[in-house]
Amino acid sequence: MTKHRILIVEDSPTMRQLLAFALKRLKDVEIVEAQDGMDGLRKVTSDHFDLALIDINMPVMDGLKLVSLIRGEDSIADMPIVVVTTEGASEDRERALALGANEYLTKPIQANKVLSVAKSLLKVG
Repeated sequence: MTKHRILIVEDSPTMRQLLAFALKRLKDVEIVEAQDGMDGLRKVTSDHFDLALIDINMPVMDGLKLVSLIRGEDSIADMPIVVVTTEGASEDRERALALGANEYLTKPIQANKVLSVAKSLLKVG
């Protein structure tokens, strides 16, 4: 069984832990963490991931910029992306989805919601 590799791009260590904890309930996953958009970009362009969870509000490079850069990069353009944010406004959601995010989760994050979104995007039972 192949391992699914998931990248979590989030500047809050607590939030990264929470997301990683939720995702570890999936079978056969490997989780890699990045602490800001630049770090995330470096990791996603130098390695293969099956899914990325990206926070919007981050220092150095925000999540929306990262999403648009990923979508513009042929080799990784079709990787599923979940945007995770405190911004619950519908225009923020529309912007993220317009840039190419597959899903949009607002904080506070519910572990079971993260899990079900990840399962559907990774196409695992």
